[in-house]
Amino acid sequence: MNKVAIITGAGQGIGLAIARKLVENGAQVLLNDREKSLTEEAVASLSHLKKGAVIGCSGDAADPEVIAELVSLALQNFGHIDQLVCNAGITLFGNFLDYTRADFMEVTRVNQAGTFFLTQAVAQVMKNQGQGGAMLFTSSVTAHQSHENLAAYAMSKAAIEMLAKNLVLELAPLGIRINTIAPGATLTERTTADPSYVDTWSKLTPLARPAFPEDIAEAASFLLSDAARHITGQTLIIDGGWTAISPSPYA
Repeated sequence: MNKVAIITGAGQGIGLAIARKLVENGAQVLLNDREKSLTEEAVASLSHLKKGAVIGCSGDAADPEVIAELVSLALQNFGHIDQLVCNAGITLFGNFLDYTRADFMEVTRVNQAGTFFLTQAVAQVMKNQGQGGAMLFTSSVTAHQSHENLAAYAMSKAAIEMLAKNLVLELAPLGIRINTIAPGATLTERTTADPSYVDTWSKLTPLARPAFPEDIAEAASFLLSDAARHITGQTLIIDGGWTAISPSPYA
């Protein structure tokens, strides 16, 4: 049976790299991004791959209506759901002493509530299917080491790591595995907009370069695959060794 996966925040960067890897492995993927143009471009960029299939669904993955649409479209087009990647998230930088309630609530809404309720919806489908499944959250190294101006973001990422760990109690009996990846510095469209990013993080990272999205996708693919069938409730940090020594980019 071909695997069917829902991936949020997959219009570019890490999410798109994960989608590409799963399609290359023969999966049928429902790809989501908040921006319609990014969703359409991502689907077009993967459409030439012949091993799997990909369709798109635009919208805010923390919106209850979009969550319902994602589940419905996956079932209508593919018949079942085997894998979920909750990759959608936002980063709103700000000094703790000046951070606004509005920014805090938005980070919490998208990163925590969005992950929680999409996971809940897909878990209910997997329970009814009776075939188990695999889920993956995208966290961050900032859930493990402090980083200036990211208190709310770091808090939200630490929260979803604990969610994955806690859900083992309820999902393992259903045959559903759930893990988290925590990427470090990664070369995406957002980060490479900073002309000093590569040089800074090449100096700070023990393996002498930031990650490529494909580096993260390889680890994600493994954790979703049957090769990781006895791994659940874990977080895998993918940072080239940065958290082992944790030099600050602001030092």
